Amino acid sequence: MTTEAGSGHPSSSLSATEVITALYFGGFLRHDAHNPHWPDRDRFILSKGHAAPVLYAALAEAGYFPHGDLMTLRKLGSPLEGHPNMAKLAGVEASTGSLGQGLAAAVGSALNARRIGSDYRTYVLLGDGEMAEGSVWEAAQSGQFHQLDSLCAIVDVNGLGQSRPTQFAHDVETIAARWNAFGWHAVIVDGHDVEAVQRAFADARATSGRPTVLVARTLKGKGISLMEDKPGWHGKSLKAGEEEDTAIAELEAQLVPEHGAGRPAIPAPSGRVDRPDPTGPKAMDAPGYALGDLVATREAFGTALARLGAADARVVVLDADVKNSTFSDRFEKAFPDRFYQAFIAEQVMVGMAMGLAGRGAIPFATTFAAFLTRAADFIRMAGVSHLHVKFAGSHCGVSIGEDGPSQMALEDLSLFRAVPGCAVLYPCDAVSTERLVAIASAHDGMAYLRTSRPKTPVIYGPEETFPIGGSKVLRHSAKDAVTIVTAGVTVFEALQAAETLAGEGIAVRVIDLYSVKPVDGQTLRSAGTETGLIVTVEDHYAAGGIGDAVCEAVSPHGVRVVRVAVPGVPRSGTPEELLDLNGLSARALADTVRRLVSAR
Repeated sequence: MTTEAGSGHPSSSLSATEVITALYFGGFLRHDAHNPHWPDRDRFILSKGHAAPVLYAALAEAGYFPHGDLMTLRKLGSPLEGHPNMAKLAGVEASTGSLGQGLAAAVGSALNARRIGSDYRTYVLLGDGEMAEGSVWEAAQSGQFHQLDSLCAIVDVNGLGQSRPTQFAHDVETIAARWNAFGWHAVIVDGHDVEAVQRAFADARATSGRPTVLVARTLKGKGISLMEDKPGWHGKSLKAGEEEDTAIAELEAQLVPEHGAGRPAIPAPSGRVDRPDPTGPKAMDAPGYALGDLVATREAFGTALARLGAADARVVVLDADVKNSTFSDRFEKAFPDRFYQAFIAEQVMVGMAMGLAGRGAIPFATTFAAFLTRAADFIRMAGVSHLHVKFAGSHCGVSIGEDGPSQMALEDLSLFRAVPGCAVLYPCDAVSTERLVAIASAHDGMAYLRTSRPKTPVIYGPEETFPIGGSKVLRHSAKDAVTIVTAGVTVFEALQAAETLAGEGIAVRVIDLYSVKPVDGQTLRSAGTETGLIVTVEDHYAAGGIGDAVCEAVSPHGVRVVRVAVPGVPRSGTPEELLDLNGLSARALADTVRRLVSAR
């Protein structure tokens, strides 16, 4: 496969071949190639995604696709991509290749089995090199904390990384001691002894109260003398001709004849066919707020989550030890069995959400928006997988005040806008927040909801709707000289500035761009054409936020856009002081509009 492709990772695949064989064909992994989405199937996640060729070989042997398709590895249009992509190939349970993510997703998968009352097991194969990733140990702690005895990890200890030996090389005793210290049941095994691996899998299945890890001592490039246990072969395919022919001959000479007698029987998934995964949602009542009520959008988010949980049993919530600040604890009080604590480990929180979403849950991963950036790589891979993970980030922008810049999310809109298919939503009041929580949940793909710390007045009635890709024109007239486009807390600064300017004879249109991605291009273009100037205002850095979103929508049509955003690293202060210092207050916005109008 890799020789035909001219690239790939045959050495990393060969070190895992006996483990994969024992798992897929030794009576442990219950799966059905003819019904690959059976809810009660066991799951296998290849965390060391560069070993995709051995996974594809197993899937072909199990009947997921014809053997001939293996020769399309890495070719344009083939579902057999360089690293596994669950959006492209049945039998792939997680998109992997960015190392350090598979175990967290496996934790989420195991939690989902508990959620739906299934006895399916989750297996995940890690490389020994990726144990250097802190996210692996975040996930190890989480698996132990949740007592996930349906979870079995395998570490392929082949001792060689890409550029040098791994940290522990073949010191399986030290590696096992580390996993034991994290509360796992560690089993050392010869990873090339199929019967020994089968015994270890049986041991894992019999272990209760904690997850199991097989520490499998292997050799990179096993079976091919040219590369076996030799450095310099990572990600390097054999040349067609003598290298390939010699290698295949060596492998064929090692075959045990009776093992080629026929394809072994694969155990069918168990489970009750009459236990469907919960579906929904039920209709939700209108938000119960009155115009003028002062409610922080982060608080309205918590209320909305609890209401959504009652309407849709698929909804689950994950927290990173800030539930009493994001108000996600309101969901926990109502539905404790669907609330998962990741503690201060945002990467594993997102990874767990990915695992849950891949099994049919609708997960909301919630924390301070600034801390979601720690999990940017996980977020990126969730987008690759087209997973329906929903993110909620609170405490965004300088408006949080005295906590200072380490707590202020000023890059989050940029992060989520860059992910294909991710809706980016930024409500300004309690009603729009509640509506957008439900809309995000139903969105076909990822969604990010940005909430704020300050209390803001309710300006929308309960009958208002907020479709993704829409906006709200809050103030307008035929004489408008400028359009202010904003969202979140700065909506109210813009409205106040517009009121002040109206007293001076300057009419200002104000648009609440609650959907930052996709944007309401038609409304923006109309406003820009009619007023001749758009001023974007955002409690965010200039790059990648509302200003960029508006420019992308209107610039090709000749509309001038002036951006007002946080100009540099902020500092501590009151919210009012910081909004004013950064040009976002009503006073500062009024000054900006005056200058722009007088300069015409």
